[in-house]
Amino acid sequence: MLEGVLIVTHDLLRTELKRRKQRMTAQRELVLRSFLEADSDHLSAEEVYRTVVEKRQRISKATVYRTVDLLAEVGILRKIVFRDGVIRYEIAECGKHHHHHLICSECGKVTEFSMDLLENLEEVIEKKTGFRINDHQLKFYGLCPSCQRKKQALNKQEERISAKPTKD
Repeated sequence: MLEGVLIVTHDLLRTELKRRKQRMTAQRELVLRSFLEADSDHLSAEEVYRTVVEKRQRISKATVYRTVDLLAEVGILRKIVFRDGVIRYEIAECGKHHHHHLICSECGKVTEFSMDLLENLEEVIEKKTGFRINDHQLKFYGLCPSCQRKKQALNKQEERISAKPTKD
């Protein structure tokens, strides 16, 4: 699957670069591959920079930031800002169903889910306002199952401690 996505994104990027009279450089290739090969779906430009440097590849931080901006501008990456304020990016795969994010307020874990709950709402908004919607982001903040279990265990422990009779 990686190769298929890589081919599509490469073609899109090459076409856009040609239109702008720019070329595909080794550095742009490194940044693009970092997103396609990443363990995480949501990377910051800083994380991409560290990943490339860890692979002993030479690239400047400014080049990474400019390339990430370019990839977002041409629609290969989608920009996302979570509660921590860090700008992260994810691959905006063509034809892939829109997804949303569940973000744990405790540990920061991000889980994607693929139900497009707003499709009908978008249609209503477009009809009523004439506004053409081309994207949206939906983020739910709460506690992931793991943090819920930890919190419940901690609450039970606190209840046991407070239930113990005190010696006067």
